[in-house]
Amino acid sequence: MRAHAGARFAIPAGPLPYNAHATIGYIRHGRWEQVKVEDFRVKPGTSISLAEIDPDDTAGLKGKDDARDELKKIRMRISAMQERLWAEHRQSLLVVLQATDTGGKDGTIKHVFKGINPQGCRVWGFKVPSQEEADHDVLWRYHRRAPAKGMITVFNRSQYEEVLVVRVKQLVPKKVWEQRYEMINQFEEILARSGTRIIKLYLHISKDEQKERLRARLDQPDKRWKFSIGDLDDRARWDDYQRAFEDAINRCSTDYAPWYVIPANHKWARDVIVARAVLKTLEDMNPRFPPEEPGLDEVVIPD
Repeated sequence: MRAHAGARFAIPAGPLPYNAHATIGYIRHGRWEQVKVEDFRVKPGTSISLAEIDPDDTAGLKGKDDARDELKKIRMRISAMQERLWAEHRQSLLVVLQATDTGGKDGTIKHVFKGINPQGCRVWGFKVPSQEEADHDVLWRYHRRAPAKGMITVFNRSQYEEVLVVRVKQLVPKKVWEQRYEMINQFEEILARSGTRIIKLYLHISKDEQKERLRARLDQPDKRWKFSIGDLDDRARWDDYQRAFEDAINRCSTDYAPWYVIPANHKWARDVIVARAVLKTLEDMNPRFPPEEPGLDEVVIPD
């Protein structure tokens, strides 16, 4: 797991075609370099500490202009892959977003999934359970929103709320939330065995950055609707939430449903890294257009 910007991997001089594989490309000091998205993936069986991961990491991107150009190219590729996924109708993709308050889930969805055909993409947010949801098992409301074949579904918060807020605020006893890690792993394995690819993204910001974003919401009249006094209560529990996120990531990053820790202090870098992770996953899935009907070359469209 990369705690800060590390070594770069140079590509020999020459034409610089857009690389559609698992890298974030950028030009720096006259040479082409790249950072592997896998650097942000939490390998199963490893243990990460969020305090050791730099939320200011920009993956080598020089600034907003570099990020804007890169993001545009990646989104075009995601859109093309989504069309294949929809047409193939055999697989699906579930993107899970988690973060602290002001972590950037809404902004990530807005910028990364811009331009994708809405017929093939759904976004679901999960807050306090409704009465109907509370009357069912703890994972029911998430399972019913899992993507159908051909779909990309984004969870804005997710099943991990059942081992985060309920733990930090002591809404259920430890013996209850403690067993949920394995339940979540089993739930995700069921989805994976049924053809759903899962990618889980934790948007990692610093406590100082959260303070600035909360202040910005108060200072901007058109952003005040996002501010809740309860956000200050959650901020006071920052350390408790960090430990809860660490446990969720370390205990539930699997080969079939990996966690990625995305540095998110810089929104422009966050969006590119997330977009690249989504694109890599889609390319690994390799959806294909269905075969054409035989005899189409002989078809004549009547007047």
